Amino acid sequence: MTDLQQLMRLSQQFQAKMTELQQSLESTQLTASSGGGMVTVTVDGKGEIKRVQIDPTCVDARDVEMLEDLVLGAVREAQGKARAAYEQEMRRATGGLPLNLPGLPKLF
Repeated sequence: MTDLQQLMRLSQQFQAKMTELQQSLESTQLTASSGGGMVTVTVDGKGEIKRVQIDPTCVDARDVEMLEDLVLGAVREAQGKARAAYEQEMRRATGGLPLNLPGLPKLF
């Protein structure tokens, strides 16, 4: 078998792994909260927000800014978890190759 054929086979295997990774990230659900659980955000493995839950007791028309801060904090934390999960899966899929190679999908 020639080196080119081996390279093509490795490329196809890598593409299959990347497709599997994308599907896995779409089905992954990560949750984060702020304000002691007053605001909870759920994202998928790509960081897309899927659900926001707000405890009615923290809704105060006189302090909307606090609620905005709680939502922002929960979103940032959930997306950070998604980014870490993505990077971990990429390391596993690429066998530890650097994540900044040209042609690799970049979600974050």
